[in-house]
Amino acid sequence: MDTTTHAMKDGAVTDEFDHAAGAYDRLVAANPGYHAHLRVSARRLGLPWDGTGLRLLDLGCGTGASTAALLRALPRARIAGVDASPGMLEAARAKRWPGSVSFHQARAEDLTTEWAQRHLGGPVDAVFGAYLIRNCPDPDALLASVRALLRPGGRIVLHEYSVADSVSARAVWSAVCWGVVIPAGKALTGRADLFRYLWRSVLEFDGRTALLDRMRRAGLESVASAPLPGWQYGVTHTFVGRRPNGASGGAPDSAPNGSPEGPRR
Repeated sequence: MDTTTHAMKDGAVTDEFDHAAGAYDRLVAANPGYHAHLRVSARRLGLPWDGTGLRLLDLGCGTGASTAALLRALPRARIAGVDASPGMLEAARAKRWPGSVSFHQARAEDLTTEWAQRHLGGPVDAVFGAYLIRNCPDPDALLASVRALLRPGGRIVLHEYSVADSVSARAVWSAVCWGVVIPAGKALTGRADLFRYLWRSVLEFDGRTALLDRMRRAGLESVASAPLPGWQYGVTHTFVGRRPNGASGGAPDSAPNGSPEGPRR
């Protein structure tokens, strides 16, 4: 199989996630801070109270780890998890969920406002995308789709690896991948293609500043980022933004919970 980043994004990545789905939860459970970091990013949406009356979209939900983080932060919200991989969705649906949570197979960038009306009952209050945008063939198309799905003032959080701006973060990432992630992934799934792709795709993806700029170009405002703690400090980040209010765009909000920050020069 051709495991270059371009080839994997051109369809093979979904097949590889299908293959890894049965072992995926065991893999991420071995990653210190994986679930805790998702919960931090979910809280950084900055949404009020317990989520009563809110419609949330969890894009690239995988086996449901990010969905669980959203549910813990906003237990009364209505949440739709979306993923392109049927294998990952099968694993997600096998878990126990309240009636307010549903799962759907689709490509994130193909979702429309009609889809949101049909499955969530109206415009989306917030979109959460964990480890998603890096895997999309066209990140700008994804952000355009997200902006259209959000209600005016609706928020987005991207929880993502981003190491291009830091020599030390790239070194840590490569050491962890070749020392732990790739060998463990191969041992649990029988092949290493997905995990070599993971390593390479992170190295090739936007740095923090570039992703913040990409979000602004997509018409999002109040764009900011914040690091996550532990060994992933400087490797994994929360990126936040929101759709402007009204035709004029409205005034930017203060930073959501967790005090994300804009570009550092």
